[in-house]
Amino acid sequence: DLDGDGDNDLAVANGGSGNVSVLLNNGDETFQAPVNYGTGGWPSSVFAVDLDGEGDHDLAAANWDSDNVSVLLNNGDGTFQEAVNYGAGDSPHSVFAVDLDDDGDNDLAVANLVSDNVSVLLNNDDGTFQAAVNYGAGHYPRSVFAVDLDGDGDNDLAVANSRSDNVSVLLNNDDGTFQAAVNYEAGNGPNSVFAVDLDGDGDNDLAVANSYSDNVSVLLNNGDGTFQAAVNYGAGDYPYSVFAVDLDGDGDNDLAVANLNSDNVSVLLNNGDGTFQAAVNYGAGDGPYSVFAVDLDGDGDNDLAVANSHSDNVSVLINLSITTGVDNSPQTYLPGSYFLARNYPNPFNASTVINYQLPVATEVKLEIYNLLGQRVACLVDEKQQAGYRSIIWDASSVSSGLYFYKLTAGDFTETRRMMLVK
Repeated sequence: DLDGDGDNDLAVANGGSGNVSVLLNNGDETFQAPVNYGTGGWPSSVFAVDLDGEGDHDLAAANWDSDNVSVLLNNGDGTFQEAVNYGAGDSPHSVFAVDLDDDGDNDLAVANLVSDNVSVLLNNDDGTFQAAVNYGAGHYPRSVFAVDLDGDGDNDLAVANSRSDNVSVLLNNDDGTFQAAVNYEAGNGPNSVFAVDLDGDGDNDLAVANSYSDNVSVLLNNGDGTFQAAVNYGAGDYPYSVFAVDLDGDGDNDLAVANLNSDNVSVLLNNGDGTFQAAVNYGAGDGPYSVFAVDLDGDGDNDLAVANSHSDNVSVLINLSITTGVDNSPQTYLPGSYFLARNYPNPFNASTVINYQLPVATEVKLEIYNLLGQRVACLVDEKQQAGYRSIIWDASSVSSGLYFYKLTAGDFTETRRMMLVK
């Protein structure tokens, strides 16, 4: 709940446009048009929790391209202050917020892809943060989750390492510092980890989405923060995100998995003992990247929200009942305004990606100009439907230098600059 009206809203990290979208719930499973708030470069993950102790939910975003974390404090009504950025490791990909040093406020844990570590940023109790302290993980950590794993009452860390095919467990020393990572094998290409009690024995187990082996690994806890060998369950094509919660109303935690290449979400129901039934798949948008489960329509069961990276929208799948499961007729949400994003990467060599958004169908022109004002390329010149767009400019045929890209859409015009370095 971001605006304090009692229903759950949505926050979405938009990498290409360098912002976070907030979609407020109308209270009936539909959502208002997104309002966008700037972050650092290429935010790949967002987390909502109270960071400044005022009782509302603030936002933290992991910025892959700018090596930092953006903190956006809530004004108490679902609008947000300008982002304040705090340094993390190299290429932050995931952020999780929870009390790590047992002082009553929520701290940040960040998984850094390129530096193979996790940054811990302790809260000063007012929504500002101390300098990051880094702890080694496996190779290319993509996801971090914080929860008590060894039963001692503090929150430990679990990290999915996509290139070492394992999960790192870092136990908390009860003061927000962490022991050396212990690694447990998962499937091939772990991209997401979620920790919750899956077998009903009172401790928190691990579920890991493995993109390259198209399955989910379940690692049951021995009760002391060590884990049994992974048991794998099939999902869709390229599972990228996993979330565990009760979906069928029987009191145990089930799995929902976003499958990037098969454009669907897999639901695996729990047999009550930490083993799972075969996946049932439900259609989403194009390129599901992340899934989250919570009650969105106020009927007491958990629905699904799915961020679709290729169609640049969010799918909402409403849970029909404890007997019929999840509705596979997703709704999509269109941008509420025109927007031309910063190109990525910038500076660039040979090619770069330009993203923009259209709130209505209109004639669109996207042009490239050099410093002399001469047009060197026209990437788009056609009528396009409302939505989020992405296009690659191949600059291999032009020389190094400063260029400008101009979007004209209806009455909207915006120009940004970019640097080609060969």
